[in-house]
Amino acid sequence: MKTEFTEVNETRKNLSFEIPSDVVGAEIARVTAGYSRTARVPGFRQGKVPAHVVKQRYKDQILYDVAQELIPRVVNTALEERGLEPVAVPDIRDVVIEEGQPLTFVAEFETLPPIEPGEYTGLTVSRPPAVLEVGAVDQALEQLRQRAARWHVIEDRPAASGDTLLLDLTRTVQPRMIQLAGETAPPPTEAPKPEVLDNVTVELGATANPPGFDDHLTGTSTGDAKSFTVTFPGEYDVVDLAGKTVDYAVKVKGIRLKELLPLDDEFAKEVSSFATLDELRERIGDDLRKEAEQNADHKVRHDLLHQLSGRLKHAPDVLVDREVDRRLEELVRRLMEQGVDPMKANLDWQQFREGQRQPAEETVKSTLVLDDIARREQLQASDDDVAKEIDRFAERSGRTQEAVRATLEKEGGLDRVRSGITREKAMTWLIEKANVVT
Repeated sequence: MKTEFTEVNETRKNLSFEIPSDVVGAEIARVTAGYSRTARVPGFRQGKVPAHVVKQRYKDQILYDVAQELIPRVVNTALEERGLEPVAVPDIRDVVIEEGQPLTFVAEFETLPPIEPGEYTGLTVSRPPAVLEVGAVDQALEQLRQRAARWHVIEDRPAASGDTLLLDLTRTVQPRMIQLAGETAPPPTEAPKPEVLDNVTVELGATANPPGFDDHLTGTSTGDAKSFTVTFPGEYDVVDLAGKTVDYAVKVKGIRLKELLPLDDEFAKEVSSFATLDELRERIGDDLRKEAEQNADHKVRHDLLHQLSGRLKHAPDVLVDREVDRRLEELVRRLMEQGVDPMKANLDWQQFREGQRQPAEETVKSTLVLDDIARREQLQASDDDVAKEIDRFAERSGRTQEAVRATLEKEGGLDRVRSGITREKAMTWLIEKANVVT
């Protein structure tokens, strides 16, 4: 058998094969004999069909079976002999098989790049100070106060500043007039398409309202219908509307007034399990400080992983694709948890994939370096570590440890759990050895 090895780059490799015709012929004879025992051909008894008839009648199937039998075997043998470990099943292309001729094909695959992490102890990483911003507790209390607000339906007067209106709204963005060579071109002949929005809430007096909304809606009552036009300033925050003229048609479905509870001990009892406002303030402060600590720790980890990823030039495309797929699946999962149908979400999925490719590549690179450091430092997950992680999975999911382990074993997830624990150990070890600058 002839093989030719081509190194396309640090990760992508090709192996070209030529299997001698006598080896191919012997395999064809073996497969043909199997067909002869079971083939049903008119004019012949089962098991007595001549080989040349079987070959003629089942030629394509026989050659396919021969290729399926020979190719994986010779590819695996060649990889083992050369000490190559693909990160995914090789892609087989350019297959040429014919009786009396050598079988030729090319196996394309990717391997891990050579990893030289260099000096990785004493890395300098930055950690932001984990301190509360001035007024952070008051801001959190105000958010709680807004969520706990009471709503009163207004039926005995028109809408006024501070009221919240429930509207069915149709808006139509007018085409812009185009200036060409000192002349104004006529607008497009095709009518602009209206956008219909149901159950929109607008608080009169809110700073985020479009210009003119308050003037047009103040004084309306439930059941009123009104049309008006708004021209947005050129520097408007919503870029899609900046400088545009929009026609609105609204129907007022209801008017409500928000009542904010006073910040006192009774408020603390209503929104929490604490008896006093001071106790609630203290708990909010503790939670915000813990969050600040977690954010600072996350910054350290991100800085460290970024440095590690920079030590690899290439990452296998197949691993990057898997990471992009994982991120896409995570987005879909989050949308479903929020009650959003991913198929109806206004998302450009291809654009999302393209936008995730660079961070996914950085993740793969840092993970490969982290795995190499764990190997060098003999850091690994013990059976006890895996058992404890399974215990945590079971507690969070409300299932038994045995059921969680059985599911992981069935889906091949135990290796992922073990790898995750090992990487976490390597990360902890690197942070302990790092020069953390606040």
